[in-house]
Amino acid sequence: MTSIAGGTDATVLAFDFGMRRIGVAVGNTLTRVAHALATIDAQPAGTRYAAIARLVDEWQPAQLIVGLPTHADGTPHAMTVQARAFAAALGTRCALPVQLVDERWTSELARDELAAAGRGGRRGRAMRDEKAAQIILQAWFDEEHDSLRTP
Repeated sequence: MTSIAGGTDATVLAFDFGMRRIGVAVGNTLTRVAHALATIDAQPAGTRYAAIARLVDEWQPAQLIVGLPTHADGTPHAMTVQARAFAAALGTRCALPVQLVDERWTSELARDELAAAGRGGRRGRAMRDEKAAQIILQAWFDEEHDSLRTP
């Protein structure tokens, strides 16, 4: 899985994959700031990919990021396999590079941030997935900071 070459101005979409919902975030490689964008119902698959295609058409990203869930110790579990399959399908369907990013604790961080903003509980559930995608994308920007700097 490839990454954007350094020094470019490009849009990036990130996904927090789940069996029920997929959170989506957007950011730009110049500002390196992620923003929560949308939550997509994950089922049925055709509807899911149609919604993603609309976002790709609208935002014209150069890179896609997918959160990779693992156990706390980093070992894979059943959702790891599902997220990898989603990432592969996304790359094929969108004809864009996809990079996997460790997403351990992002849902918990998203829940805590929403609760601190007064949007916890049931009210925050719909926003939690897109907030998790935002955290995933921000982590990618933070990790990739050297390769994304404009000379």
